[in-house]
Amino acid sequence: MAEDAFNENSSAEDAFNEHRPLLFTIAYEMLGSAADAEDVLQESYLRWSAVDPESVEHARAYLVRVVTRQSLNHLRAVRARREEYVGAWLPEPIRTAPEVSEDAILAESVSMAMMLVLETLNPTERAVFVLHDVFGYTHGEIAASVGRNEVSVRQIAHRARRHVHARRRRFEPDSDAGREIVQRFLRAAASGEIQSLMDLLAPDVVQISDGGGKVVAARRPITGRDDVARFVLGVIRTTTAATAVEPATYNGMPAARFVTDGELDWLVAFEIHDGRITSLYGVRNPDKLHRTEAVLPLDRGGRRTWKP
Repeated sequence: MAEDAFNENSSAEDAFNEHRPLLFTIAYEMLGSAADAEDVLQESYLRWSAVDPESVEHARAYLVRVVTRQSLNHLRAVRARREEYVGAWLPEPIRTAPEVSEDAILAESVSMAMMLVLETLNPTERAVFVLHDVFGYTHGEIAASVGRNEVSVRQIAHRARRHVHARRRRFEPDSDAGREIVQRFLRAAASGEIQSLMDLLAPDVVQISDGGGKVVAARRPITGRDDVARFVLGVIRTTTAATAVEPATYNGMPAARFVTDGELDWLVAFEIHDGRITSLYGVRNPDKLHRTEAVLPLDRGGRRTWKP
């Protein structure tokens, strides 16, 4: 089957599965939740399976439009819940293959820092920015997905891009050097070497914990090298000999999994710039740790770069 074509020899399921990594990536970047993205894909598949194949010229374009609309509906519905969230909110982490970092745009677009910036956009701005600046769809194509005209979409894109770029931090994707810095950091934490810890932290480092009010976690971000180092040492002292620390890659970033008695207790992703850790994102909310084992395939479509 051609990339975009849907013909009588292809089943609805085959066509959907062919584009599933792309559809999941779009839904996840719009929602910040793998669980919600999977719900959107399920809803979208039900609509897709009911469509007359003769009426669809390009399967991918049609499916992207359906997933975008379902994601927008879902995002509008969950915004009130996020405003009532207990403590700091972080995206649901997704385990990514190391090769995701080969596409720097994809890696940055799913990074914790970028996902937090996207949370500050309204639903339509988020959809327009993601579809245009990450996936390379034209303003005309996006207009059909978000229910606006092309001129309006162009204005929304400009406003969203200006907002994102004002808050966007420089991103370095997962790398061997980054993973080595994380390993040194974890060794220093385990041995209680506070000076070694601080040497690996940027002066303005930020630590954010997400417990969702269900487990013990810092409810406010912790900033500054001294306070973050002390916080990390305090957390490490609460772990037991039964806790194993496993290196991994999540959201295109080097990460560490803390597993106690076979159960994932918490997960920390590290943002690194110029050889120093600039941010630590610790997810402890058990609702966000159910789908963290399998590596999720992501696909940006390879269409464009970030817009200036």
